[in-house]
Amino acid sequence: MAQSRTALISALSYKDARAALAWLERAFGFEIAMLIEDAEGGVAHSEMSYGDCLVMIGNEWSDDHKSPASIGGKNTQSVHIQVETDIDEHCARARAAGAEIVQEPETQFYGDRTYRCRDLEGHMWTIGQTVKTVTREEAEAMTGLKITGWV
Repeated sequence: MAQSRTALISALSYKDARAALAWLERAFGFEIAMLIEDAEGGVAHSEMSYGDCLVMIGNEWSDDHKSPASIGGKNTQSVHIQVETDIDEHCARARAAGAEIVQEPETQFYGDRTYRCRDLEGHMWTIGQTVKTVTREEAEAMTGLKITGWV
């Protein structure tokens, strides 16, 4: 019987998927959940896990599936990781692995401490750790924003 799958899985294209697999493990602590190799030993498909979440990592495979490194660093999405470990240590680990830190760890109005970085091919990642419980009313008072659906 097939294992139950996460309801939403992001898929990222890289010029060198094998290098991305190693980097994501070293920088963020992802683990390979599935690796399918072609006859030449290339990455045909892969999935990496972080907790109970998955991300698919693959090579560029069409004109519409490119790494930011192939399209001038442009991103059409960013991926967010919610961690339970110390966010500052996580940031230091990513920096040591070569991540370009574009926003240092900073506590946000909603109670998460976050940082943003680019990976080895330019994909944008945000990483957050909840450090303070904030009510919707407190967040609205701090920001002047009207917030609906606060969980």
